[in-house]
Amino acid sequence: MASPRSSSHSPGIRMRSYSGSTYRFDPGALCLELLTTGGPGEFRRHEVLHAPADLAAWAERSRLTPTPSLRVSQAEVADARRLRDALFRATTARALDEPADPTDIATVNAAAARLPLIPAIGPDGGRAWADGADGTGLLATVARDAVDLLTGPFAHRIRMCEAGDCFLIYVDTSRPGRRRWCSMEHCGNRHKVRTLRARRSEDD
Repeated sequence: MASPRSSSHSPGIRMRSYSGSTYRFDPGALCLELLTTGGPGEFRRHEVLHAPADLAAWAERSRLTPTPSLRVSQAEVADARRLRDALFRATTARALDEPADPTDIATVNAAAARLPLIPAIGPDGGRAWADGADGTGLLATVARDAVDLLTGPFAHRIRMCEAGDCFLIYVDTSRPGRRRWCSMEHCGNRHKVRTLRARRSEDD
């Protein structure tokens, strides 16, 4: 199961900005990678989990290594959206230093109580997953990762990107603990450009 300490195993999720450019976003934990698939309320417009193939495609983009060969049902896609929305609200609450809704915590706990993906040694001696991996096991793995994050030493490092128009959640695993942006390549760079323009405007 992935954790903030294993974030070096993933270069992050490839994202597309409003301008059409792509960038890498590494939220630092498997459970937070799921939040890039959409969300509750106004974030529903970003929904990408519609069919079983969509959840399998997310697993391929995630930090799970190797990518599990999954059997996913339509019901498990609905479960994935439900877990993701609960995680979105719970981690946002943690980032804002607010109490999480007990209903969302219950949703995470219920998913974590199921049998997760089972690691195995493959025929080539490398890491593999045991046969029979399904969407429920994938979600249990994600939920257990969320439990580890929300109850572990990095819980106070869960943050929201400081850009006013960005709501991506990440866990700051940097040594100094001063990460401000979802990605320096995206929101960090936008901030630098705005600051430079403001300085030039003052000089005129």
